[in-house]
Amino acid sequence: MTDFDHGAAGELAARLRGVVRGEVDFGVTARALTTMDASNYRRVPLGVVAPRDADDVIAALTVCREHGVPVVARGGGTSIAGQATGVGVVLDFTRHLNRLVSLDPASRTAVVQPGLVLDRLQEAAAPHGLRFGPDPSTHSRCTLGGMIGNNSCGSHSVAYGTTADQVRELTAAVCGPGSVTLRRLGRGWSGAPDALRPLVDGDLALLRTGFPALPRRISGYALDALLPENGVDVARSLCGSEGTLGIVTEATVRLVDAPRARALAVLGYADEGAAADAAAGLLPYGPLTVEGMAADLVPSGTGGLPGGGAWLFVETGGDSAAEARARADAIVRAADVVDAVVVTDPAGQRALWRVREDASGTATRMPDGSEAWPGWEDCAVPPARLGGYLREFRALMASYGLRGTPYGHFGDGCIHVRIDFDLLSAEGIGRFRAFSGDLADLVVAHGGSLSGEHGDGQARAELLPRMYGTDMVGLFARVKDAWDPDGILNPGILVRPARLDENLRFAVLPSRPVDVAFGYPHDGGDFGAAVRRCVGVGKCRTETVGTQSGVMCPSYRATGEEEHSTRGRARLLHEMLAGMAGAPDAVVKDGWRSTEVRDALDLCLSCKGCRSDCPVGVDMATYKAEFLHHHYKGRRRPAAHYALGWLPRWLRAVSATRTAPLINALARVPLLTALAKRLGGIAPERGIPRLPREPFARWFARRTPRGTLLLSTSDIAVLWPDTFTNHLVPEVGKAAVRVLEDTGRTVVLAPTGVCCGLTYLSTGQLDRARAVLRRTLDLMEPALLGLPVTVLEPSCAAALRADLPELLPDDPRARELADSVRTFAESLEELAPDWRPPLVSRPIAGQTHCHQHAVLGDAADRRLREAAGLTGTLAGGCCGLAGNFGFEKGHYDISKACAEETLLPEVAAAPAEAVLLTDGYSCRTQLGEMGELGELGESGVLRGRRGRHMAEVLAEALDSPGDGVPEGTRGASG
Repeated sequence: MTDFDHGAAGELAARLRGVVRGEVDFGVTARALTTMDASNYRRVPLGVVAPRDADDVIAALTVCREHGVPVVARGGGTSIAGQATGVGVVLDFTRHLNRLVSLDPASRTAVVQPGLVLDRLQEAAAPHGLRFGPDPSTHSRCTLGGMIGNNSCGSHSVAYGTTADQVRELTAAVCGPGSVTLRRLGRGWSGAPDALRPLVDGDLALLRTGFPALPRRISGYALDALLPENGVDVARSLCGSEGTLGIVTEATVRLVDAPRARALAVLGYADEGAAADAAAGLLPYGPLTVEGMAADLVPSGTGGLPGGGAWLFVETGGDSAAEARARADAIVRAADVVDAVVVTDPAGQRALWRVREDASGTATRMPDGSEAWPGWEDCAVPPARLGGYLREFRALMASYGLRGTPYGHFGDGCIHVRIDFDLLSAEGIGRFRAFSGDLADLVVAHGGSLSGEHGDGQARAELLPRMYGTDMVGLFARVKDAWDPDGILNPGILVRPARLDENLRFAVLPSRPVDVAFGYPHDGGDFGAAVRRCVGVGKCRTETVGTQSGVMCPSYRATGEEEHSTRGRARLLHEMLAGMAGAPDAVVKDGWRSTEVRDALDLCLSCKGCRSDCPVGVDMATYKAEFLHHHYKGRRRPAAHYALGWLPRWLRAVSATRTAPLINALARVPLLTALAKRLGGIAPERGIPRLPREPFARWFARRTPRGTLLLSTSDIAVLWPDTFTNHLVPEVGKAAVRVLEDTGRTVVLAPTGVCCGLTYLSTGQLDRARAVLRRTLDLMEPALLGLPVTVLEPSCAAALRADLPELLPDDPRARELADSVRTFAESLEELAPDWRPPLVSRPIAGQTHCHQHAVLGDAADRRLREAAGLTGTLAGGCCGLAGNFGFEKGHYDISKACAEETLLPEVAAAPAEAVLLTDGYSCRTQLGEMGELGELGESGVLRGRRGRHMAEVLAEALDSPGDGVPEGTRGASG
């Protein structure tokens, strides 16, 4: 490959735009988004091309070849060894080449494009009783092209093998001598480069003896597939080549019969060594999975697991539930376990599998919160030797002073692990390098493969001579040259590799923490460490969200754009920090003033879904507030920041002047309303909320006798008068008072000057937020600080519980108030444990508030609904209004798309008698404005109904006769 001139990037981009029908983007954002995958490595590309079809791939490769520019193919960007990054042109297959071309149930095959996400293929195959066998834990976002490139496997490989086992035929763009051509590859030499067969024929002995026999041998090129006795399968030999030999544009893959029923046997063992020793012995029973993990990877509070310090997840299948259960029971009887449980309920199985699937993210944090990294993520040994290998592996880590928690595909002898390497200092990087060499030797000594699933990439390719010897690695290089004589396809990967300690993504970050407003207590106060949390596993790129399955990331699902995913925003922030540190190859050079970072964060709804749904707890809402704080410091802000960010201030002014009737009258004048929206930066499609004549706090003061604070604190319930309840929906506050008083408590209102600071936080006005919160603490301190405080609005409760102590980390009162916050359901459960709610006995529909899901939890709410006879579940996702977000000009379409994803369909499908539960003001407003399936409703009514807070539902039932509770059995708890 000839050297290329970065200064010629403009000419290259122009040439590409002239021949490629898809997008060609050499801008800052596109480059920043593709500097990293899910590995430890970072390489800055010249630009990104999103080809529309195979002709575009050919055209792009031809131009890049003429310019001597490297090309790397990229799918979901979840590769863990660094093979999805490159310094030349990145081909993004997820934008256009992402279709299921055909599916033939009779022949059990499917034709797929490389950018197709695995879950989409599974969804299409399921109605025919079929599935694609391999299923990595990233199945919701990894692509078939990436799976072919890495020869991915997944938890079901003991039953279905690797991706290579399921590939029948490939169509690939090949950079042969003189031209780039599209070739069809399968069994036989047809389509292969002319120089390939002589290489194979000349080294038959080496090919027959040089490959270890084990189910998860992924490292190097699969040249043994070209042996005559193996059918000369050229397509199979290309699997696992990591985009270094050709670029796949289409694949014909095999499908397998999906079991009609499944059971999951979870086997408990004393430790991971015992679990590893037992795994191989279970294979004769024909399980679908034999997955292993230890207790230190399981989040506290996880239910459903049997006793033990480590577990094997053994899935069985059958034509009926009874057959699947019988096979699981047989395995339990045969296994020597500490404890075991068999789960047949699909929901229970999914919950347990989520624990296993999230391990790739949760493993990046040690139990004490310190960071851990990939690098030796998936080496494999023969399954029968796994127990011994793991013990030696643990001893090797200890000798280097390293820690890690192995888990993974015990039935195949393939181990995943994140290790707490110090990749920030020269000494730590030296230890990383030395350990890697010793571990490679250990794997080889056990007859293993340096890669058992994710490929070699940059992480292990340098060490391939230790596994294969110099002769085989030399043959790999000659094969690479036969396929890619100019060396432009993913250079530095597999053949003539870069060193495993080069291009580390951490090297470009600031050596000392940057000055920030939030405390980042979980990251040692270091914003860089907070941004480093994103390891790139891409769970935020999931395209669907189901009932109670999560929130993250609504803006990505609405747009399909990487820059609007949590990972994409984290990548831009990473590049921003690199620029602030003076990295010579930094992409984002404007620091906190970057317009590219601002634009990516603009569509972040601040739903906080990533705080709970991201396996490593990235909190993009906080990062967005931090960025906006610095971005607009000393500068004029967008009008919406004043109109909506200062909402508490404006509403207090209306209350003080008693001008609500006047404001409502003016809001009915279309010209004035349009002008107000334009000046305030408010979306013209939005309505202006009608203000109540009397705020909740004034109603409460008018009907509540003085002297309440003289009562015993055990008799009172402190109610927080949040801005929304107080000034916009006082009926919710009145209902809460009615219910709390029914428990026998006397309700006390916190001072009306208190504020959670939410609107200032979400718009990044952090100096003002700090001032507001300090005033709140001053008001609460004399009498109420330390008492449980009921907060009716979930977003306000989340701000107090999470943001308050992180914004004021040095004020102990902040933590005290945060710990005092209770949701409505939590308060009822804590203050009146013997109180029984009225029986409503109706189904429910609606959506769990995103902040409640992410920060507060809804266990108490579910128990309260069950006690009240409210049946059914609430949907996941986000309503799309999300406080100020949906009101801001330019956000309406995204806001609507978010509502149409789950909330509106759930409500539209609900029976007429269903209660529409929406505890958040935003959710109720979105329902009222959007109506059914995106159509605007009238007067805040949806199909004749409106969303209601749980307090309203219970209060109405209390005031209605025949609520189903015998008189005298409900009431005060004492």
